[in-house]
Amino acid sequence: MSLTSFIRRRNAHRDLSVWADLFQDRTTAGRQRADPLILGITLAIALGGIVMVFSASGVLGETSTYYLQRQILWMILGFGVLFGAMNIPYDKWKGWVPFIILLCVGSLVMVLVMGTVVNRARRWLSLGFLSVQPTEMAKLGIVLYLAAYLSNPNRKMTDWRQGLLPPLLVVGVICALIVVEPDLGSTVVIGLVFLSMMYLAGAPIRHLAVLGVPLVAGFLVLIWISPERIERLMTFYPGPVRDGPGYQLVQSLISLKHGGLLGVGLGQGQQKLLYLPEGHTDFVFALVGEELGLMGTTGLLVLFAILVLKGFRVAALAPDLFGRYLALGITLLVGLQALINVGVVCGLLPTKGLTLPLVSYGGSSLITTMLAIGILLSIARQGRAPCPE
Repeated sequence: MSLTSFIRRRNAHRDLSVWADLFQDRTTAGRQRADPLILGITLAIALGGIVMVFSASGVLGETSTYYLQRQILWMILGFGVLFGAMNIPYDKWKGWVPFIILLCVGSLVMVLVMGTVVNRARRWLSLGFLSVQPTEMAKLGIVLYLAAYLSNPNRKMTDWRQGLLPPLLVVGVICALIVVEPDLGSTVVIGLVFLSMMYLAGAPIRHLAVLGVPLVAGFLVLIWISPERIERLMTFYPGPVRDGPGYQLVQSLISLKHGGLLGVGLGQGQQKLLYLPEGHTDFVFALVGEELGLMGTTGLLVLFAILVLKGFRVAALAPDLFGRYLALGITLLVGLQALINVGVVCGLLPTKGLTLPLVSYGGSSLITTMLAIGILLSIARQGRAPCPE
């Protein structure tokens, strides 16, 4: 079945049953074990992230292992969350969606009222012994909400008011709270996931196009009223300034250039010695390129690509609409954020301040991503098993 035929049939069917044809799977009902490839890739990327965080942060913390110890703790907790979510029937999340949305909105409001300011952004909520970033959970919360909404048989995606308007209002409120922090990068990711899921659910392209005009206009206004965002855009095009606001991007490109094909060697990178800001978080991919070279970055991208393809396969084989849309949303969330992060590091996109899933330092991002993958594995376990040829 061609992709063109799939898109044509998408408009005639309101569910994602055609995904099974796209992947050429004939299926029967049956419960399966946890997908070993998804588990293996998640473990490989996370362990690689531990190594790169240690290499990148050894000169930054109170001790050389300060960030390493914390990241290992987050990873242990993350895998605990992953295995817990994997063993919870995914359909139970549908009943929890209203509480999750209320929790997301409440935590985002708390951040604006009493959040901790770091680098001129109020994105972290201090709980005494740790700090959390509610925006990360809000991304997954929106995916859960959209999956629940789109799986409702009474929704009418061809009708503007009954199809697009209700989720647009909910997602719009959450995005508005995130923008105020400010965090435009996460808002872009959420917007792309929202439009993608609406399109695949059967929303007419003309409706999405009409919706896209005010979204793009609002995006441009947010850039125009923020001197910092204008500065970032100007350093991205026509080119970064070495000694000015584009310093971070210049250092990132230098890292990639130094790495060459095979890299300078694990732990031997020079840009982490206080040359490249945020080398253990947003720009960790640049240090992967410096120390492991083009082979290392290509290997990491291949792992993400396989993870995304497996996620689409899980969506194709999900036993119901909620599972299909949920698997699709999780896959888009992880894949798009990774793609944008790599684009920023390589100078293909303006700086957004987004982490690389499973690799960058940070507990909120790591645990939320692990939770999302755990839900994806739960869908895979309860999905339809492909028949032998």
